Amino acid sequence: MSPIDSTIPYYPVNDFGPLMKGLVIGGVGIVHVFLAQFAIGGGMLMWYFERLGQRGQPDARSFVDGYFKVLVLVSFVVGALTGVAMWFTTIQVGARTIGLMIDEFHWLWATEWVWFAVEITAGYAFYRYGPRLAGPARLRLLALYALASWMSLLWINGILAWQLTPGRWLDGGGIWAGFFNPSFWPSLLFRTAVSTTLGALAGCIVINTMDIPRDRRAVLIRRASRFAAPIAAMPLLALWFLAVLPSDSRSWLLGGSMPMTMFVGVAAGASLLVGGYVIVGLIAQRLYINGATATLLLGLAFGATAAGEFVREGARKPYTVRGVLYSTSIRPDEVAALRAAGATARDPYPLRDRYPTEQLARGARVERALCDACHTMRGANALVELTRTWTDDQLRLNLAKLQRTKGFMPPFAGNALDVEALVQLLRWERADRPAGFAAPAASPDVLAQIARWLDEAGTAPAGEAR
Repeated sequence: MSPIDSTIPYYPVNDFGPLMKGLVIGGVGIVHVFLAQFAIGGGMLMWYFERLGQRGQPDARSFVDGYFKVLVLVSFVVGALTGVAMWFTTIQVGARTIGLMIDEFHWLWATEWVWFAVEITAGYAFYRYGPRLAGPARLRLLALYALASWMSLLWINGILAWQLTPGRWLDGGGIWAGFFNPSFWPSLLFRTAVSTTLGALAGCIVINTMDIPRDRRAVLIRRASRFAAPIAAMPLLALWFLAVLPSDSRSWLLGGSMPMTMFVGVAAGASLLVGGYVIVGLIAQRLYINGATATLLLGLAFGATAAGEFVREGARKPYTVRGVLYSTSIRPDEVAALRAAGATARDPYPLRDRYPTEQLARGARVERALCDACHTMRGANALVELTRTWTDDQLRLNLAKLQRTKGFMPPFAGNALDVEALVQLLRWERADRPAGFAAPAASPDVLAQIARWLDEAGTAPAGEAR
């Protein structure tokens, strides 16, 4: 049975304590993406410098055989390790999402893994045997490494872009409609430009460590800076990406969600600083860049990468796969059934903590099923702090009409008893978990009002599904 057709949308989700699950995945993902994209750009730069070396530029050959080769090797090794860490963390938090992605794109994942195996093999082969090989063989091996690393990016990009913009796949268009989705090309070209820029900046750092006169280092820096030229196209690619987003996702980024808007600003500002220096300083005015400045620019590029990855993840809300799975790992068409049966009626997993009443235990199960993918109780994005000033009736109304309270949250997939149990759990947590807590019995009138609010909100998301 496909993971998306499972009748039990419950999984044993790991708890990362005060760290929001999205922050754990995001932290690992940012490091992985940065290193992987550098490995792609670094491979391209090594091929280019090897070609220069074979055409009579001896310093270019020294660059390839020196520290930069080791740096690229380290980047794809650590990139591979963080890639495994990404699988490890995401499968603990979003098992149903990963299951759907593998079920739908397993042959494309397999194709990506083949290219990755070629990349690893070519990289290790050049590291081990490169100095012994003749010129044409060295050039072909580096070309194979650069091609394989970029092809790995191509296949991963299509699958990740599908999560945000499934396009005609939602209408039964099939695997290729999902893969070549509306954001496929802008995101692929954008990531390629980022990769070459990272390779160029890291190359400038390494060139400054070479024991050659400054004028010869300047020649290599001018050559490396050409690889950063695609950064000039990044604003247009970013606008293209924004244009193909669904309107509600675009609104989160452009003012509808202040954190997302701030991340957009950070990504744009850092990219502008890097791009301005590269285009005006390095390429137009042919300035010499020392190691400290190149390191600073690479740090800004890391900041832009981090902000950009948060933007990409945040733009999907309230989904992990747009129109198919909410961030709670619940399908849109399952919300109505869970409204009737209760959010945790079939949840088979025990709670980690003990609670003084059954109602509070129910509230903890509801929080685990519907909230903790994006929130913690007292850590990052804490429910206790977000709701501390709300009255009980505000809590009931805002939870029952969750997708109206915040449009980037999914509808509340539970009934009136679940809402009330979560309200009392938050009251207990805000009171510092007293042992003798006694919540007032939910009156029929209160439950009836919550049920009306749930009905008024409906089971559809606030934004469009496509």
